[in-house]
This record gives sequence, C-alpha cells and structure tokens, in this order.
Amino acid sequence: MNDQVLHKNDHNEEQALELLFADLFKKHEYRLHTLVLKLTRSNQYARDIIQEVFLKLWEHRYHIHTIHNIEAWLYRLTENKVIDFLRKAAADNRLKETIWKSQPDNFNETEDHVIAREYNQIIQKAVDQLPPQRKLIYHLNREKGLNYQEIADHLAISKHTVKNQLSTALQSIRSFLLKSARLFFQLF
Repeated sequence: MNDQVLHKNDHNEEQALELLFADLFKKHEYRLHTLVLKLTRSNQYARDIIQEVFLKLWEHRYHIHTIHNIEAWLYRLTENKVIDFLRKAAADNRLKETIWKSQPDNFNETEDHVIAREYNQIIQKAVDQLPPQRKLIYHLNREKGLNYQEIADHLAISKHTVKNQLSTALQSIRSFLLKSARLFFQLF
C-alpha cells in the first residue's frame, strides 16, 4: 500500500512538472525564438538553439523550483547557446556561407546585405584588434587556407608558434564576440 502511495505521488509530481514545463515553453518560446532568429538569421538554426535551451530546461525539471528567475535563466542559457553558435560560425567560413544561403528568397536583399556586412564587420573588428603577427597567421589560416606547417614555412617561425598564435587569436575573437553578443542581449 505504501509503495502505491509513493508511486502515485511520483506520478503526480511528474505530471505537475510536465505541465509547468509546457507552460514555460508556451510563455517563452516565441520571444526567445524571435531573438535568436534576429541573431542567427536562420530559422533552422534558431529552432535548433531553442530546442537545445528547452531540452536543458527539461533536464533540470526536478530543480525548476530552485531557479529564482526562470526568465533570466532561460535568457542566459539562450545567450550562451547563441554565443556558442556565433563562435562556431566565426571559426567556420562554410557555416557562414550556409547561414547566408539558407535565407528565404522573400527576405529583402538590401536587408540581407546590411546584416551580412554588420556581421562581417563585427568579426573584422575582432580580427583588427589582434597584434600584427597573430592577425597575419589568422588570415593565412582562415582566409588563405594554409595549414600550420605552411604558415610556419612562409613566416620562418615554428609550427608550434603558429599553433599557439592561432589558438590565442581564436580566443580573442571569441571573447570579442561574447562581449558583442552580451551587449546585443542587453538591448533586448
């Protein structure tokens, strides 16, 4: 008898958590999706990011009641997911190409060009802040496609130095993107 009562209480608690989760999803999904769509310019990537956010919330469902401000928690998690996405996009030119090619045809072409230019300007500002040699190594690797050894031979430095400089360059760019994304999130 006691096991039946415990099982019934567990079942009721699980149902209550499912209802709470559904309510939170309905309340916040649209606004978060709209924000992420503005940042990624891709409906598919926005859906993927929001799915990850709510999957993380579902994984934390047993601790939802310990989260003091669920809206802030969701926005922070969304911000982190977008930053991860932007970092990956900044490091992967093919992903950038895919993002811009995936735009619906009915988007205003002028708006697309403005957004693409702004996005590239943010990345370029991050690259411009790099010291000259680090900037050159980044350019040779990311834009010219040279590997570590080719860059080392071209600049007459060690392969290890190239690897360290490129790693530091990417960390600096990520940090810049992180600051830019946080500023954008604060505006919303």
